Amino acid sequence: MRATVVVPVLKSRSRGGQSESASTRTPESRLEEATGLALAIDLDVVNGQVVPVNDPRPATLLGTGKIEEIKALLNERDSGLVIVDHPLTPVQQRNLEKEWNAKVIDRTGLILEIFGRRASTKEGTLQVDLAHLNYQKGRLVRSWTHLERQRGGGGFMGGPGETQIEADRRMLQDRIIKLERELEQVVRTRQLHRAKRRKVPHPIVALVGYTNAGKSTLFNRITGAGVLAEDMLFATLDPTLRRMKLPHGRTVILSDTVGFISDLPTHLVAAFRATLEEVLEADLILHVRDMSDADNQAQSSDVMRILNDLGIDEAEADKRLIEVWNKIDRLEPEVHDAMVQKSSGASNVVAVSAVSGEGVDTLMDEISRRLSGVMTETTIRLPVDKLALLPWLYDHAIVDAREDNEDGSITLELRLSETEAAELERRIGIGPKPAKEDWER
Repeated sequence: MRATVVVPVLKSRSRGGQSESASTRTPESRLEEATGLALAIDLDVVNGQVVPVNDPRPATLLGTGKIEEIKALLNERDSGLVIVDHPLTPVQQRNLEKEWNAKVIDRTGLILEIFGRRASTKEGTLQVDLAHLNYQKGRLVRSWTHLERQRGGGGFMGGPGETQIEADRRMLQDRIIKLERELEQVVRTRQLHRAKRRKVPHPIVALVGYTNAGKSTLFNRITGAGVLAEDMLFATLDPTLRRMKLPHGRTVILSDTVGFISDLPTHLVAAFRATLEEVLEADLILHVRDMSDADNQAQSSDVMRILNDLGIDEAEADKRLIEVWNKIDRLEPEVHDAMVQKSSGASNVVAVSAVSGEGVDTLMDEISRRLSGVMTETTIRLPVDKLALLPWLYDHAIVDAREDNEDGSITLELRLSETEAAELERRIGIGPKPAKEDWER
């Protein structure tokens, strides 16, 4: 379908009375992003324009002159769809469709359309359907009154019956309740999976970032997984978890989550909360940023705002978050070198290229360092009846040296965190207590 993208730039009044932009993002970046969203669902974007709006109209948002101008453009380009990169009220959407004689969708509707196409798992489909129905419920305007039943019940004196719009709302609400129940079951299943993972307590590392920042490409680079990774907004939607081993042998779980975007609808965040809770459960969060995007600072602010809405405040983020400056391979040599040097001097930043692999080893070392905590050096001698602990040791400790003894026991030189050292003591203490000479610290 041939589509036209319209980006309204609303002006707000500052205290001094001077007009200033209501958004921190540049109009050009908003137009580029909105066009990218349209292309993500294979629309043929024939025109895109930024429209300054000094006085938003309650009925149409835009002024009459601009509406006429866009109408002429639609006829000239034979465009049957208009994407307005701004929230529209149901009345505004209906009035614009009448004025332009074309289908009109706002930013929320466009994001929901993309999510609907990307969802592949049962959970993802339920989340999108629920968000879409909540959005659609507010779009029901009084356009069905000609179908109103004039009498209710079987008597002659009955009052007006149920209008078609009321019936539609009731049907939508019934469907919403059904989806919420189904989603509750999915949430319980996900909680059971988390509980099982806690019994084998591998640390969880979550990838977050603005959509198209390169999370899935980095995920594939680190884990060797075949997750879809394309230069496209919201190329992946459903969360993916994989086990991986860090350079020193420790096993962690890496989680790739849905990409964030500015002005993400509130009910959409609520619908995807079960998915985003993977971030809340994470021991370490990798905030992937596209440093080749001129608007990356504003994108970073949007991501941090959503993390804060999820319950991760700035103080907690400082302890649990590593900024991954991605796509440095796209930068000019001078900018590339300056960015790598700047990241090397920061305690929570690593510059990488998920495509070429540059900096990924440094990132893996930093993940190991952040997850290790205070390391304890330990030498243990496992007797034959405790060799079942060997897989656990290789998963949770760094094995620096191993010696297989003639009596079948094994001597290991280990490095492990204080928590895991305490867990090792507990595990060795299960069953018959080993002799003192069998293990030493």
